[in-house]
Amino acid sequence: MEVRLLYGSSGLIVDFPEDRTSVVRARETPPIADEMGTVLRALREPIASAPLRDMAGPSDHVAIVFSDITRAVPYRSILPPLLEELSRVPVPQIVFINALGTHRPNTEDELAEILGADVVGRYRIEQHDSRSEKDLVFLGKTLSGNEIWINRTYMQSSIRILTGLIEPHLFAGFSGGPKAVLPGIAGIRTIAANHGAHMIGNPGSGFARTQGNPIWEEMMEVALMTEPTFLVNVTQTESRGISGVFAGRLREAHAAGVDFARRNSVVPVDRAFEVVVTTAGGYPFDISMYQSVKGVAAAGSIVKDGGAIVLASECREGVPSFGEFGDILRASKDPDQLLGMVSSSGFFMQDQWDAQILAQIVRRADLHIFSDGLSEDQVQQTFGKPCRDISTTVRDLLEKHGPRARVAVLPAGPLTVPFIDAGQSA
Repeated sequence: MEVRLLYGSSGLIVDFPEDRTSVVRARETPPIADEMGTVLRALREPIASAPLRDMAGPSDHVAIVFSDITRAVPYRSILPPLLEELSRVPVPQIVFINALGTHRPNTEDELAEILGADVVGRYRIEQHDSRSEKDLVFLGKTLSGNEIWINRTYMQSSIRILTGLIEPHLFAGFSGGPKAVLPGIAGIRTIAANHGAHMIGNPGSGFARTQGNPIWEEMMEVALMTEPTFLVNVTQTESRGISGVFAGRLREAHAAGVDFARRNSVVPVDRAFEVVVTTAGGYPFDISMYQSVKGVAAAGSIVKDGGAIVLASECREGVPSFGEFGDILRASKDPDQLLGMVSSSGFFMQDQWDAQILAQIVRRADLHIFSDGLSEDQVQQTFGKPCRDISTTVRDLLEKHGPRARVAVLPAGPLTVPFIDAGQSA
């Protein structure tokens, strides 16, 4: 049987043995036909909030926080109605803040790809720098004692708008909502504490978990302390069409979006699998190996101990070079050494969170990587084995694990959250 995997911009068709393959997909959700009209209605009939157009006037200064190139947020459909509702605010008093967290700055071409050339040419764009202390303000400490440092421009604005995409997230439960603030526009110290080894290793963190997840709960705590004015989040179909729009007050609007996303993305399976084939969700989600750990984590939830994960991820930016993800991997001869390093007292390296999750998974399952953007050395640095043909690798692995072995395929990777039904798991 042929299955199309989300890979890069074009996808990848792979043949699997029909009698031994289970394809695991999110539930089908029809795309919205009139995207901009639906966004406009959501802005005018928001959740637990006054309409946005009634909240912003000529004297206001507006900050719009937007997602970077690693998120496929459909701003071409979101921004025209959003800016229409802000039409009473003079253009020089509106700033777009790129919620980079610890990611690299985006290029001019990427900003145009995200927001549209007209927006980039007309409005001021600020790329958040989590390490620039002069561009941060201190808001106090969280309930757990972590320092809160947030983007200065955002905090000086009278209208603060958070935007983004709600989708499953490997340790924060779901993206969107408070993630626009933490890590999006937070300082490195705040991000490091929230993404620390003890938080990543907490059993409450993980895909599709918000309540009881210490990472998400602190994200929401910090975001609420910044007193955001309005949230605009969307959900998407596998083909990137908008499936839902959730606008209004942060906590309530995000909760509505999470409920919708959870109903459609969380999928039960009846057993653990000897082999799991996964992706990172295609471009831009598979832009680098750092981002692609999400796909490995999705597979890790249903792979048997001693089994194998096959990741198909383009990784056009490689490991990547920005940040310290590659440095952490190169400094570790094996997953155990990496986990010991990140768990040691006082240790911190940027991007250690995804390296930690990767190491936790490859301790118990082999990782095979098919990628046009990674060299064999880079694959091996990622604790993986190079895969040149997915179909052949899968058949070899099934033969290795015996005649009753089966393969699960996650064509959209972490955009689907599989879990083993406890009453039926093998």
